[in-house]
Amino acid sequence: MLGTDELAREKSAGLRAAGAAVRELPTFEEGSLAGARLVFDATGDEEVNRRVWEEAERLDILVNVVDRPERCRFIMPAVVNREPLLVAISTSGESPFLASALRARLERMLGAEWGPFVARVGAIRRALRAEGVPLAAQTAVYRRLLRSGVRLLLREGRQSEADYEAAAIAASAGRPQPGRVALVGAGPGDPDLLTLGAQERLFDADVVFHDALVSAAVLALAGPQAELVDVGKRAGGRSTEQTAINQAMIEAARAGHEVVRLKGGDPFVFGRGGEEMAALLDAGIEVIVVPGVSSALAAPAAAGIPLTMRGVASSFAVATAHAADEEGPRLERLAEAADTLILLMPLATLRETAARLARVVGLQRPAALVSGATTRQQAVIRAPLGGLANAVLKSPLEGPAVLVVGEVVDALPVAASLAAAAADA
Repeated sequence: MLGTDELAREKSAGLRAAGAAVRELPTFEEGSLAGARLVFDATGDEEVNRRVWEEAERLDILVNVVDRPERCRFIMPAVVNREPLLVAISTSGESPFLASALRARLERMLGAEWGPFVARVGAIRRALRAEGVPLAAQTAVYRRLLRSGVRLLLREGRQSEADYEAAAIAASAGRPQPGRVALVGAGPGDPDLLTLGAQERLFDADVVFHDALVSAAVLALAGPQAELVDVGKRAGGRSTEQTAINQAMIEAARAGHEVVRLKGGDPFVFGRGGEEMAALLDAGIEVIVVPGVSSALAAPAAAGIPLTMRGVASSFAVATAHAADEEGPRLERLAEAADTLILLMPLATLRETAARLARVVGLQRPAALVSGATTRQQAVIRAPLGGLANAVLKSPLEGPAVLVVGEVVDALPVAASLAAAAADA
């Protein structure tokens, strides 16, 4: 090994872990490579690189000159080692840095629990094969193991509980198993704002019932086996009856499928998630809830508007303007009680809603309408409450939108630039 930097030390450690006898050379002299099987040149010195390459070629020794693909007779992938699970990453010599960076990310995604988990799956596989269990039934067991809590138990060091759950799943081979439903929050639109739990549920899903507001970028994270079902829950557009959605989820779960009900924002914030959960539990279906980032919080933040700020606002309230006529005086009471008011689905009744609020907090109360929050289509219109509807007419917006009313709208002088940066991200 030629070189003394971190990369050279890292490669030396990997070679020793594989059982190699490593000789580290701080400098290169003619004849230094005699007796070597493999040579790594991590010096970064072009002249040394040339001399090492020529001597290795002359002595017929496999050589890898770091960051010089044309002087490599073999490549050394970055390896995530969770024995017996090994993941090798190679950029074919294009960028060792990227390979290393990707390995660091995967090491965090594939924690230490994956090694014992893979070993347990392997033991179960051998047992099922010895028992003559058909391949389709075996595969169903492996999928249940992957979706189970076994990995979490191993991560927490609860070995005996992990073994018990894995054994119970293996014993169910060949027997029909009920599915379950995960109520998953898709966040405000940007797929980067999905939780890790939401991503995992999406990838494992057999069926995904999604609202129209869920972006294509989020749906693209579903696994290749997933059936995507658009249930069209969007104000003013085609909408599947809620009872029909409930029944479809129940039937899919009873058929043994892993079901995801994917809802924009958070499923329990004006998403009818509570109604759906009640219907599923009444039908005896197992339900998992994966919270999401609500647009009530994400839209103001993406526009550079803090909901609370010392000396400006210490409270906020969230409501929906979609059914403003049914709210009676409650909207006015919220506007009086909270420093900041956030209204979801405000576009259809914006003029009427703004007028109602202005009677309580005044025509000059700062307000902002945020449309397409966290996506490339994000747009923000700021105006005093009394003039907001006319401002929106001059620059029409498409939903989904969020209305923010309060002094916080104008609290930050850099709010406009922050909003632009968020939209361009």
